[in-house]
Amino acid sequence: LSLAIQRYFLLEKGILKYSKCRADLRKGKLHGCIDVGLSVMSIKKKTKAIDLDANDNIYHLKEVKSQELFDDWVSKLRHHRVFRQNEIAVYPHERHLFHPSSHLSPNLNDSMRRVHLEDCESYLLELNLLLKSMEVLHRTSSAPAINLSFYQVPGCGSPPASPHLHTSHPNLSTAEANTSFLETPDSPTDANRLQEDFCRLANNSESLVSDRSTGSCILQGLPDGSRQLVHQASNESMSEFFDAQEYQLTSSSSENEASDDDSYISDVSDSVSMDTGYSNEGGSERHDSGSGGSGVQVARRRTTLPSPQPSSSSVSLWNILKNNIGKDLSKVAMPVHLNEPLNTLQRLCEEVEYSELLDTANHTQDPYQRMVYVATFAVSAYASSYHRAGSKPFNPVLGETYECDRPDKGFRFLAEQVSHHPPVSACHCDSHNFTFWQDVQWKNKFWGKSMEIVPMGTTHVTLPGFGDHYEWNKVTSCIHNILSGQRWIEHYGEMSIKNTSSDACQCTVTFVKAKSWSSTVNKIEGVVTDSGGRVIHSFFGKWHEGVYQGDTPSAICIWRANPMPVDQDQYYGFTQFGVELNELDAALKPFLPPTDTRFRLDQRCLEEGNIEGAEEQKQRIELLQRERRKVLEENNMTHKPLFFKKSKDDTWLSSNTYWEQRKDPGFSSREDFPVLW
Repeated sequence: LSLAIQRYFLLEKGILKYSKCRADLRKGKLHGCIDVGLSVMSIKKKTKAIDLDANDNIYHLKEVKSQELFDDWVSKLRHHRVFRQNEIAVYPHERHLFHPSSHLSPNLNDSMRRVHLEDCESYLLELNLLLKSMEVLHRTSSAPAINLSFYQVPGCGSPPASPHLHTSHPNLSTAEANTSFLETPDSPTDANRLQEDFCRLANNSESLVSDRSTGSCILQGLPDGSRQLVHQASNESMSEFFDAQEYQLTSSSSENEASDDDSYISDVSDSVSMDTGYSNEGGSERHDSGSGGSGVQVARRRTTLPSPQPSSSSVSLWNILKNNIGKDLSKVAMPVHLNEPLNTLQRLCEEVEYSELLDTANHTQDPYQRMVYVATFAVSAYASSYHRAGSKPFNPVLGETYECDRPDKGFRFLAEQVSHHPPVSACHCDSHNFTFWQDVQWKNKFWGKSMEIVPMGTTHVTLPGFGDHYEWNKVTSCIHNILSGQRWIEHYGEMSIKNTSSDACQCTVTFVKAKSWSSTVNKIEGVVTDSGGRVIHSFFGKWHEGVYQGDTPSAICIWRANPMPVDQDQYYGFTQFGVELNELDAALKPFLPPTDTRFRLDQRCLEEGNIEGAEEQKQRIELLQRERRKVLEENNMTHKPLFFKKSKDDTWLSSNTYWEQRKDPGFSSREDFPVLW
């Protein structure tokens, strides 16, 4: 098996270890370890590949030399996976005594402290689940009366383990997550068993605290208190375990297109469900954006959304995703409660929030320092995503547009959805100091616990002051804990920036892949080199906080992210710039084309807190899009974008007609706009 490059693997007691060679493995020089029991395993028979989603990392093992060897590995992984899950089920508080990255930890005391905290989490989790089970049992009319005084820890004995363990649900001890058992208890002894298990765990947890540390350890390092820790641990535990049931995935299992490999099998279970104002305008007016002479000046912009984010829906995300592991999710219909009240076109606009970095670059004589500012601008495009892992933007429909005219920031921005299959969004932003454009296509793949977002396309910036033309690629993004627990996003990979107008310098920015218990989370490192490869400038920082140039402690701050609005966690994690993007000002409304995102009813309903209306409008808008596509196909026609055109190198460029049409004669006189909503 190989992991990008050739590696030597050893599978032992449910743990898959790998090194460069057999000798390194014998010496204990490991490159990494994968807990197979806590990973979602997917198998591609045709390409002889195995995917393991370990949440923190997604491993793609491939290039097995023979079918016989591949079948042998699959068989062994399955057996070890069941062994490891049963081991965890019997000893749940020891499930993290082996941590995949613990061998890399330089501090043994820290590792032991973490293990102890994880033991505490596990006991608290089990106690919490048993309490819930007893509460449900007590509410059932056929259940016997429960003596609450029996819950007192000092009076409990140490009964034997519950007999409800079984291999098909190795994570379940007693009735912790067995819904059928909770709702229809078989006999009065079920309540007694729950009580016995609760007392046993309570004694164990009391012993854990008294023998290993003080009770305060449970609170150590917790930013939001122990109650949140227990809640998060519960969600995490439910999402960590998957039984060994197999699903044969076919193209008919969802709206998704057929996979590249029709023999894709997921080693998963479907036992997991998801719980799932105004102020004066900030900034100074640096440039006249030439916004079409409409005379529209939005002097005051809102500082909050009309309604906070609705509470989570009971719709099971797992039921939607379970048949799409390893597939592109771009065509899978998602319920509206998973969305935020912005769409992908507006998300592209968020990338120019810190356009002042390009303003500065256009007035910087030193080409190496100019590159630093351009690279920092490229990094700043990711800042708004930090608090946004909990929801997804709306998918634009074909022909949808969005404009953002910001004289206060000195730019005007335009985006359009130019293709539906595959989905491609194009945008163009110009200013006296720069021009920014890109067309982007995303591939979204769900691996069982995480969703990987791989962007395709090139971002361009020109600086008229020096005739520079910069190009760079986007890096991979990954959202973790998709099904339950606290979702979080990371970006990783290498971004290469070059000036196609001059080979004087180039830049490489590395978005560091996060490691457990490490300070590298969200870290970036960059170097600017000359044509000979000599490092001229270096910079570092975190993509959600700021970028610093030079060496610590004398490094200079090049950019710092704007502070988040008050109560941002109640409003989808939007930045202040994000809050402003979907505002439909009365003075602006007559100048917008009918295809502008601000007129989209499902998104507007969600912004106003109307979930039912948003879902109804979303389905209606999607139906209209399918009907328009059918008409085009029946008449052998193709969609022609309104304001973008395809170049010779197959990229989408602005046709430079939008702002002129907006000015004279205005969009109200144009009759060829499609009816999108």
